[in-house]
Amino acid sequence: MRTLDFAPLLRSSIGFENLNRLVDFATRGDGDAYPPYNIEKLAEDAYRISMAVAGFARDELELTVQDNMLVVIGKTDKPEEVERQFLHRGIAKRAFERRFQLADTIKVTGAGYSDGLLNIELKREVPEHKKPRRIAIDGEAFEAEPQVLAAA
Repeated sequence: MRTLDFAPLLRSSIGFENLNRLVDFATRGDGDAYPPYNIEKLAEDAYRISMAVAGFARDELELTVQDNMLVVIGKTDKPEEVERQFLHRGIAKRAFERRFQLADTIKVTGAGYSDGLLNIELKREVPEHKKPRRIAIDGEAFEAEPQVLAAA
C-alpha cells in the first residue's frame, strides 16, 4: 500500500492544492523511458527540453500545450517502403506520447529539430503581481475593531 500523508506539509503551505495530484503523477511510474530526454536550465528563467527522436521526421512529431501540460507525440504512420533485415536493431522508432507538467509561470517559447534532437524552449514569465514586493510597516498601532465611516 503506497499512500502518503501530506497533511503536515499542507499545514504551512498555501496554494498547493494540486500537490497530491502531482505526486500521484510522479510516482505512477510509467516504466517506459522512451524516448530519452534531458531538461536543462539555461539561465535564471530559461529552460530546454531535449528529446532524442532519431529516425523521426518533423512532420511525424506533434507538440501541444493545454492546461499547463506539454504533450509531445511521435507518430510512425508510414510503413517502411523496403523490407529490411536487421541483424541488430538498436535505434527504436516507435510511436510515443510524452507528457510534461508545467508550472503556471512556464511558457513554451519555441521548438527546433536538428540532428535527431527535438529541442523545446521554455521560459518562466512571472506576472508583475506575483513578483516579490516589499511591504512597508506603519508606525501606527493596529486597531482590532474596524472603523465604520458615516455616510455623508
